[in-house]
Amino acid sequence: MKFKTFGRHGKEGVKNLTRNRWMSLASISAVTVTLLLVGVFATLLMNLNDIGTQIEEDVEVRVFIELTADEQGQADLREKIEDISKVSTVEFQSKEEGLNRLIDSLGDDGEVFESLKDENPLNDVFVVKTSDPQDTIEVAKSIEDFKNVDKVEYAKETVERLFNVMDMARNIGFAIIGGLLFTAMFLIANTIRITIVARRKEIEIMKMVGATNWFIRWPFLVEGVLIGILGALIPIGLVVFGYDYLYTTITTRYPTLFIDLLPVYPFVLKVSGLLVLMGMTIGLWGSFTSIRKYLKV
Repeated sequence: MKFKTFGRHGKEGVKNLTRNRWMSLASISAVTVTLLLVGVFATLLMNLNDIGTQIEEDVEVRVFIELTADEQGQADLREKIEDISKVSTVEFQSKEEGLNRLIDSLGDDGEVFESLKDENPLNDVFVVKTSDPQDTIEVAKSIEDFKNVDKVEYAKETVERLFNVMDMARNIGFAIIGGLLFTAMFLIANTIRITIVARRKEIEIMKMVGATNWFIRWPFLVEGVLIGILGALIPIGLVVFGYDYLYTTITTRYPTLFIDLLPVYPFVLKVSGLLVLMGMTIGLWGSFTSIRKYLKV
């Protein structure tokens, strides 16, 4: 497309906005509200996903080695565990280390267990992590049948509940965002359709004198993109400043919180880009679907 032609389409797109300024304003307002909600839900969803990942990465399988297992038996067991394709790391924790951790975790009360150092009743342990936390349960069940395994612990109910809650939260978040985007597309489509109806005679004449479908379509596509971009500006500003305030407040007032929010930068840049892209996409889609039937002259 020549630059001159593109400029013409751009000017026509801007004119379309001003011709139906009230409907355009209504569409921009609808996109603004929609993208603001999308921005809020996207921020929550992305942070929730990151927090879930942080928690999932802490999920581990603790394999308690039988007290009767010798060094060779432990080595064979470790090799079998490492041979499982879904296993990422295997760490050995001696019973001495386990007892010391227990004593340290109890503080002053831990002195009671000092006498156990001479005859340590604890098991040596292999701490196993999987490449994908979702494979924890499957790997744990596989290890249970290995020789020299006393027992396997992986907080079964907690792990299953965690994965179910995370999957549900992600699905609900995506469903809400999808519904909001569909609503915005519908509103923009109606706005563009009113513009097209007002100019249908002009479109028919242009078709009769040989104008191509794309030559007629471009100004309306530009109008849709402009509505999407203008509608994204306020949500971007509110999300950026709101998230910056939230992040600063949480990190300064609750520095010992066990979860970490995503850093402000580049997170807000990603969300801003996402909102602009969504605004342009729903604007294009609304324009494209609205004008399609009026080009069949």
